[in-house]
Amino acid sequence: MSRSADVVVYGATSAGVAAAVAAAERGASTLLLEPGRHLGGMTSGGLGYTDVGDVRALGGAAARLRADIAEHYGVAPGRYAGPEPHVAEAIFRRWLEQAGVDVLFEAPLMSVETGEGRDGRELRAVTVGEGERIAAAVFVDASYEGDLLAAAGVPYRVGREHRALHGERFAGRQELLPGMHNMPPWVSPFAGDPTGRTEGPIIAQLHDRPLAALGEGDGGVMSYGYRVCLTTAADRIPFDRPHDYDEGYWELGRRLFARDRREGVERTAGRMLGLEPNLPGGMADGNSLGPVSLSVLDGSAWEYPDASPERREELRRHHVAHTRGFLHFLAHDQAVPASIRRELSRWGLPRGEFADTGHLPHQLYVREARRMVGERVLVEHDLLAGAIPSDTVALGSYHIDIREVQRVWRWVYEHPEPIGTVFTEGYLSVPVPVYGIPYGSLLPRRADAANLLVPVCLSASAVAFASVRMEPQYLMLGQAAGTAAALACSRGGRVHDVPVGELRAALVADGQVLGLS
Repeated sequence: MSRSADVVVYGATSAGVAAAVAAAERGASTLLLEPGRHLGGMTSGGLGYTDVGDVRALGGAAARLRADIAEHYGVAPGRYAGPEPHVAEAIFRRWLEQAGVDVLFEAPLMSVETGEGRDGRELRAVTVGEGERIAAAVFVDASYEGDLLAAAGVPYRVGREHRALHGERFAGRQELLPGMHNMPPWVSPFAGDPTGRTEGPIIAQLHDRPLAALGEGDGGVMSYGYRVCLTTAADRIPFDRPHDYDEGYWELGRRLFARDRREGVERTAGRMLGLEPNLPGGMADGNSLGPVSLSVLDGSAWEYPDASPERREELRRHHVAHTRGFLHFLAHDQAVPASIRRELSRWGLPRGEFADTGHLPHQLYVREARRMVGERVLVEHDLLAGAIPSDTVALGSYHIDIREVQRVWRWVYEHPEPIGTVFTEGYLSVPVPVYGIPYGSLLPRRADAANLLVPVCLSASAVAFASVRMEPQYLMLGQAAGTAAALACSRGGRVHDVPVGELRAALVADGQVLGLS
């Protein structure tokens, strides 16, 4: 079976939805391909508390979603940081239907056909699912993983680069420093010795590998996890013991709480999960807030971007087991302070969300994966300087937000003998001013792919990407990619030849904010 469209968008993330809608509203026949069964990626997949940054920078599809959420609940825009997951997906479904976008679910990418065109390599067609071949003039890779760009042979990077590559202060392996997300001192990594004096087998949840030199590019990828929706509603689903629960896996948590007792530290349930009702209906968006959390720090994220589909599914199931196990551990393990267990007894999973995925989100939080090496690489300096390039197609404003990258252990040479101690490494949160995201960062190099746009795994350093990676930016970048794709259709699909002035004018006409007065 085969079919064709002017524009094919791969990945029904928020960026993918916005790209497909923008292309279709400009008259391009558009097909949206989604490997799974849901629309919206993280926006409908548990990330209810949306990290916005400077609200003045929100325009286009991001502002439209904000307005539609307010209209749905009958409140002022911004009253809620995000909608209930099923509401977000319903809004996206309506957008696609109104724009006339065809959507094909359960369509994982199998292969890509390329050929040499007038200006370089071109994507001709993709094969998805059970073998359906789909041709297009322009393709948009809106996946979190960058699978289409990789399959097309477009060069990319994964993980942290060396500081010297782009002259970035915050690149590479970070110092082992204290912080809310970092492990406090004197938690032993050794399974047989909680004092840390006698080296032996390592407990679970550690990435037992050599630590790179400070500032070195080690390919480190920030941790993944599930952002869970939690509720105190009477029909909530309790945090029962999972069938695959592993008592030993949670020894790290027990040692953290034992250390807290020794040092007189009191942790709250809210600081472990985030239990402030910040979603409509009194629900909370569970997040990774402490040294032991919903994030998985054993190196799984380092492996995921280039893993096979089968291995990715194994890693995803590992994250599911971690999530269910963590909720049960906090709610029931006797090593957990009684105050945390009492508070967790009030909460559970919402019965009305994620019914087809066991009431956990359908989307793993892939905070970063591949990053294209394209026409223009957005770097740390661009963000810190608040640069607004002449080809800006969206604004960014959120912190450089690098979540924990790995959990390791090291000897601490304390008198009278060394003590093995667990460390968490990688977390950074660096404020930035409003900055522009250039069209060139959505473009592969012309010779690599002449008819491909990449609004998610765009061309940026690992540091810069850590700010761009927020869902509002993805919505706006998706809109920019979809608009450019429609404009490119009249130019033989050559996305590099789209007049930037015409693209920017079209975006402004559709509500995009390209600068602050």
